[in-house]
Amino acid sequence: MKNNTEVSEFILLGLTNVRVLQVPLFIVFTFIYFITVTGNLGMIMLILLDSRLHTPMYFFLSNLSLVDFCSSSTVTPKVIAGFVIGNDVISYNACATQMFFFVLFATVDSYLLASMAYDRYTAVCKPLHYSTIMTKSTCTHLAIGSYVFGFFNASVQTGDIFSLSFCMSNVVHHFFCDIPAVRILASSDKHTNELILILMSSFHIVFALLIILISYLFIFITLLKMHSGEGYQKALSTCASHLIAVSMFYGTVIIMYLKLSSSHSMDTDKFMSVFYTVAIPMLNPVVYGLRNKEVKSAFKKVVQKAKLSVSLVL
Repeated sequence: MKNNTEVSEFILLGLTNVRVLQVPLFIVFTFIYFITVTGNLGMIMLILLDSRLHTPMYFFLSNLSLVDFCSSSTVTPKVIAGFVIGNDVISYNACATQMFFFVLFATVDSYLLASMAYDRYTAVCKPLHYSTIMTKSTCTHLAIGSYVFGFFNASVQTGDIFSLSFCMSNVVHHFFCDIPAVRILASSDKHTNELILILMSSFHIVFALLIILISYLFIFITLLKMHSGEGYQKALSTCASHLIAVSMFYGTVIIMYLKLSSSHSMDTDKFMSVFYTVAIPMLNPVVYGLRNKEVKSAFKKVVQKAKLSVSLVL
């Protein structure tokens, strides 16, 4: 990344300048982050500890939980600190690093959701060949591919933004170094960079979303052909949690990144950003945990073992 700017640090204005809201927001965001950390790390531990969850679907879910934890940790602690100290100063390199990891984890999240959709398509539409298609090797390659795409996208987009000159303002009207909020501060021509952002974002969003839509089109066709009510309900229940996660993630990402900078409203962007940087990483384990019988069964099993261990010690 070539640093050709006089700016050595940025000032993050945060969510709000209203002092009376700082303490309540600090409490809310700290609580959300606590739920996010315990929920996602707890999901990973459940999947590791229960052999019944050692399946492709839960392999992808454990990776999704890891990415959600990392994504939230990239942004939320800095936001929480901002509520305490007010306008938060972040160095030029730290801003670039935060942007890189945020884009990395967001892209990986997108491709993991696409991999999970393919897994659900195979389970519902090709149940007899499921074990031969979704092998350990296939799952590993899909997961690695998600991280490779994420690294490539983050490298290009972050390098593109920080190749611009920042000579005038260093005040970021946001609570973290998001691409639109930082790009608007650039004093050099941003037209080419904006086109690169839209093209890159469009490719990764549309490509992953296309996989999801095609997978669910075949799933829907298969469901219509099912004569067994029990089989229909089972197939539908295996897809419901994933559909909710997909809707939450892509709904906000499309609104945020597939529009021109002239149509960006900083206040609207802040609200949308809170949803996909803070809320979604917390909601994903809740959605999968509450709607999944196997996860709830594994959780009860762990709790029972913990109670038994405590009773033996006492």
